[in-house]
Amino acid sequence: MNKKTVRIGTRGSQLALFQAELTRKKLLEKFPETDVEIVIIKTKGDKILDVALSKIGDKGVFTKEIEKDLLDGKIDMAVHSLKDLPTSLPEGLKLGAVLERGEFRDALVCKDGRTLDELTGNDIIATSSLRRKASLLRYNKNFRIIDIRGNVNTRLRKMEEGYCDAMIMAATGFQRLGLEKYITEIIQPEIIIPATSQGIIAIESRTGDTVTDELLKGINHAATWDAAEAERGFLHAVEGGCQVPVGCYSQFDGEHLSLTGFVASLDGTSYLSDTETGSAVNPAVVGERLAQKLIARGAAKMIEAIRTS
Repeated sequence: MNKKTVRIGTRGSQLALFQAELTRKKLLEKFPETDVEIVIIKTKGDKILDVALSKIGDKGVFTKEIEKDLLDGKIDMAVHSLKDLPTSLPEGLKLGAVLERGEFRDALVCKDGRTLDELTGNDIIATSSLRRKASLLRYNKNFRIIDIRGNVNTRLRKMEEGYCDAMIMAATGFQRLGLEKYITEIIQPEIIIPATSQGIIAIESRTGDTVTDELLKGINHAATWDAAEAERGFLHAVEGGCQVPVGCYSQFDGEHLSLTGFVASLDGTSYLSDTETGSAVNPAVVGERLAQKLIARGAAKMIEAIRTS
């Protein structure tokens, strides 16, 4: 191995640093002779904290600045939450590896310990996701839902100060930060289908960087890679993003793959969901077939209506 120092680019939040540190640990376990350095890079999504993500735009809001440094050679790889990484990457970059998936479902955090079924139209539920909002309104059209931004601890503080009665967030964030005690309920995907690739840590790299390729090959988790291929295949074909209520999740049984996804209107009144099964050997194809199922039922028109509204 010619390269002795590897630079990992990451956002500076507590969760992002956890993910970068985990990647660093995996690299050092596999390649102990390599020096691994973490470089913190501030993104547009980190700088704008008073605007809903859906209004900022969904093309690399948490990744663009990191990708620029990767392309410029200032870092050798970039660590992201895969759900933040657009399905079409800038020319010269690729998805190099993924780590083993954590919890893929969403979690309810309620300050008085009630479950989702026990919340009423008098309660205020905070979420930064149109996907969660549409799913919550489909579950109970009387829910009062507001936007919330900031890292996990900031959101917890806001809730304790009375900003909201409950929040919906990715369960894996709480688990990775050792904050499981705050989780009131893990929400089953029958109620809220998760974000595409939720719970997966992604490592982005430059095309043609064979030295980094060898490193990433050593830490890539094959089963999680297949899940990412299926789910990102669906998202890419349906042309969804954070400006659209869309999500999916995959389940594997040996060589058999089952993929369930949805697209909804912003208020959850229109909701299309379906499942596609197939061979786990070509997971992206299963994702594309699921997207075509929903498109045939009107998903493309629904997405276009949302984007032009």
